[in-house]
Amino acid sequence: MGILIGAHDRVIIQGITGGSGRTTAERMLEHRTPIVGGATPGKGGQRVAGLPVFDSVRQIVDELGATASFITVPPAFTRDACLEAIDAGLRTVVVYTERVPLHDTMQICACARGRGTLVLGPNSAGCVTPGAANLSDLNDANLRPGRIGIVSKSGTLTYEVIDGLNRLGLGQSTVVCLGGDPLIATHFADVLPLFDADAETDAVILIGEIGGTAELAAAAVARQMTKPVVAYVAGRSAPAGKRMGHAGAIIERGQEAAAVKIEAFREAGVRVADLVTEVAPLVAASL
Repeated sequence: MGILIGAHDRVIIQGITGGSGRTTAERMLEHRTPIVGGATPGKGGQRVAGLPVFDSVRQIVDELGATASFITVPPAFTRDACLEAIDAGLRTVVVYTERVPLHDTMQICACARGRGTLVLGPNSAGCVTPGAANLSDLNDANLRPGRIGIVSKSGTLTYEVIDGLNRLGLGQSTVVCLGGDPLIATHFADVLPLFDADAETDAVILIGEIGGTAELAAAAVARQMTKPVVAYVAGRSAPAGKRMGHAGAIIERGQEAAAVKIEAFREAGVRVADLVTEVAPLVAASL
């Protein structure tokens, strides 16, 4: 069924008439994600990949019952697109766009909290429940339905972990990519309880990195969970003050270093992998 997206959802793409939106729509159709249409202001009435295009999200909700959105529009228009989706009552929104202005993201976060919409991103690869619905840019061919939940800051490392799980015959219940911008709307601590309450998830993998303190909050939540959690923290050798990959992956204070986060996880009873290739075997051992 999935914790954030499933076969029961009705997916739309905001920015569907752009190159990225069109490609994403075609891939969703190919792999049977329940996509019903898209929205681009001023281009209502067109069709992309056979799907109807509307001028507003509200129109798609009223006419087709949309519940989730994948936003792929330029950064300058991302705030308005996301606020429109939230205002229309969508349950899950993925902001694929990266480098969204900080104050715009602050408004998105505040509005999402007030209206009860779960927003992933900005700079999120999205979320996917293998075999049911893919609201992400992760390749369906690499995914396998199963009972291991993944919540991650890194799309690339997520692929590495999924490959390791597949080799051991362990599939994924839901994969959630939080986003790599300095400020994001949803954090590990928001997602972990959803996995813990999910009857279709047996264990959870957390892929963190240097920068910020989200992993420390996650450790406090993991301490209370009933299901095993395995963590990996990227950037152990990163020098202070230098950005490593994601815009938010930079050590500015001691709490943002990998060693501090690893210690917090271990104190909370979380198994921590030293190498990303060790994650899947640790999960198998914890079951």
